[in-house]
Amino acid sequence: MSIALKQVFNKDKTFRPKRKFEPGTQRFELHKKAQASLNSGVDLRAAVQLPHGEDLNDWVAVHVVDFFNRINLIYGTVCEFCTDKSCPVMSGGPRYEYRWQDDHKYKRPTALPAPQYMNLLMDWIEVQINNEDIFPTSIGIPFPKNFIQICKKILCRLFRVFVHVYIHHFDRIILMGAEAHVNTCYKHFYYFGTELNLIDRKELEPLKEMTSRMCH
Repeated sequence: MSIALKQVFNKDKTFRPKRKFEPGTQRFELHKKAQASLNSGVDLRAAVQLPHGEDLNDWVAVHVVDFFNRINLIYGTVCEFCTDKSCPVMSGGPRYEYRWQDDHKYKRPTALPAPQYMNLLMDWIEVQINNEDIFPTSIGIPFPKNFIQICKKILCRLFRVFVHVYIHHFDRIILMGAEAHVNTCYKHFYYFGTELNLIDRKELEPLKEMTSRMCH
């Protein structure tokens, strides 16, 4: 990574603090294995495949937390340009609008400005990945039975961050010289989600043309 990029992706820009894996745990080892294969320049399509003998839930947990950290960082680099005025709705171009819904304040799908949507989204994910009942960190504590369903919803919503950033803020990413970094993160996310059937195909529609060029 270039020095300029290191400054772009510095810790002050992170939209949220990073969630880390404790050294010595099984998931820390898996995280290291996943990172090592990425750093070695291995084919991303191969890097996302479940390693032989590893547990699917562990593999998914490691990646969901990692994607949360990285997509956070990407949005953090453009968030000062993503305002209620510039982005009064959370959208991906004129054809796609995302409405926020949760179990608390927004019981019905609600149109919100993009920054507000992003804040609610990152909070919502952060609460879940820090919840030991959903993402257990101790060895031997089982994942909940609906863990994969929970992760599908997290990944589906994280994909919307890519949609918004690519369609509305990619000029900033290019100006910062971060295009290659963001594209690699996107490809990794796309291959992971499709390899393990964690993302509904209709969610991928807004970036379909770009994806067919980038991930052929």
